[in-house]
Amino acid sequence: MNRFQKLNTRFNGYLPIVVDVETAGINPITDALLEIACVFLEMDQEGILNPKKTVSYHILPFEGANLDLKALEINQILDPYHPFRFAKTELETLTELFELINQELKQTQCRRAVLVGHNANFDLSFIQAAAKRCKLRNPFHRFTCFDTATLAGLAFGQTILAKALHVAKIKFDVKEAHSAIYDAEKTTELFCKIVNEYRQKTEGRGQE
Repeated sequence: MNRFQKLNTRFNGYLPIVVDVETAGINPITDALLEIACVFLEMDQEGILNPKKTVSYHILPFEGANLDLKALEINQILDPYHPFRFAKTELETLTELFELINQELKQTQCRRAVLVGHNANFDLSFIQAAAKRCKLRNPFHRFTCFDTATLAGLAFGQTILAKALHVAKIKFDVKEAHSAIYDAEKTTELFCKIVNEYRQKTEGRGQE
């Protein structure tokens, strides 16, 4: 079997997980992590990468966290403490999420998770900071990530998510943007399209 047809060998033993976070600012040390959505991926028998399932969490600000009002207006989380958010603490959230990731690693026989995101270092930095506050082992690679802004720049000549999706002919509703679930799932569509089209092109060259 071609190594491109197995998830645990396609990315050098890493398991790509698409992540989007919503935050109360841009500083992962001082600003609150308010939402996180993760899309797990799978590869079919033909070696095509597809979304498998999405998990998402609303998160309570950690004690002493900064809440930037402009950031809250952008992501429409005007009251992070509102009871109808049904938010959990960082510790509860990351304990549950990391357990799910470790289960996926075991199931897929991958050695480490790698974060996929649009401007991925931003998402990774907030997860790393929260994991450190909670004293939890982070299953994501410490510095390697797959950045769809970079990949889209290469594949479609656009680095802004909405513009890259437009060129890739993937529907995008601006009104839904800045929702962790929506942005994560659209980033997933973009990532899968880039990976799958690259495979088709390379296999086509090999048959010439």
